[in-house]
Amino acid sequence: MPKTYTHLTEEQRYQIYEGLIKKLSHRKIAKKLEKHHSTISREIERNSGLRGYRPRQSHNLAMQRQENKPKHVKLTDDIQNIIRINIGKEWSPEQIQGRLMLEGLEMVCPATIYSFIQDDKESGGKLHTFLRHKKPYKKRTGGAEKRGQIIDRVSIDERPEVINEKQRLGDWEADTVIGKGHKGVLVTLAERKSLKTLIAHVASKHAEPVTQAIIKLLDDEKKNVHSITFDNGKEFSFHGRIKKALVCDNYFAHPYCSWERGLNENHNGLIRQYLPKEMALDKVTGDKIKFIQDRLNNRPRKTLGYKTPNEVYNEMKLAP
Repeated sequence: MPKTYTHLTEEQRYQIYEGLIKKLSHRKIAKKLEKHHSTISREIERNSGLRGYRPRQSHNLAMQRQENKPKHVKLTDDIQNIIRINIGKEWSPEQIQGRLMLEGLEMVCPATIYSFIQDDKESGGKLHTFLRHKKPYKKRTGGAEKRGQIIDRVSIDERPEVINEKQRLGDWEADTVIGKGHKGVLVTLAERKSLKTLIAHVASKHAEPVTQAIIKLLDDEKKNVHSITFDNGKEFSFHGRIKKALVCDNYFAHPYCSWERGLNENHNGLIRQYLPKEMALDKVTGDKIKFIQDRLNNRPRKTLGYKTPNEVYNEMKLAP
């Protein structure tokens, strides 16, 4: 018997009532009405009160719920263009909606934007290819700590609350992204308050080029560098030079506790959207790195009230 998933009519609700009076099972009632049994069970559970299931009241409530549902929004040509442009920048539907609200433009829910993308896909469009897909994170487990011991490291446990609570501009997290076969390395810095990202390409993961890259990335921002939090890689062994050059405090996360630098880990995942793990990084150009950095820093973030990292960073720089 074919099952349908259309809304129940008032007549069908009276048939449900009659079935219950006859003590029929939900499955038998569903079979009689050519509905899925879960539809019948959900209808009875949702609309049963102290007096049991009442068909007229149930139908009135259903009509009221239908009336109160958000109406489908017809996207104007201007909004469609905004969606196309920003999906092309790898913005999520939620980020597009938040940005439209921030700028006082037409209110469009993420579900409507997803539907627009799906319609585009079914018409042969490519908007869906720009959507990001997150993969579950796996923690490394087991095995002894084999990474080199770093001299004069200060534990993240000693980091002051002003950093932990993201109360100011200028507290950074540092990490590296390694290319396939250890070919090419990116040095990444993420500012905790604004979410601003800085990226540099280095030839190897050795401490010398990594140290030089960090100092160069932040040299023009010395006033906005209070601290840097590293992981325990030997590439950060020269942290003392970084501290002296930038006049900042340095801290180190616990071994294999990458979630203690969650912002940097998240941003590295966003970078992998453009430079996947199976890709060597030795041939990545400066223009490509600038393109990725600009994309990340000009993408609205929910945690920033849908402002972009650049907007928040620059606003806080100018604040007295």
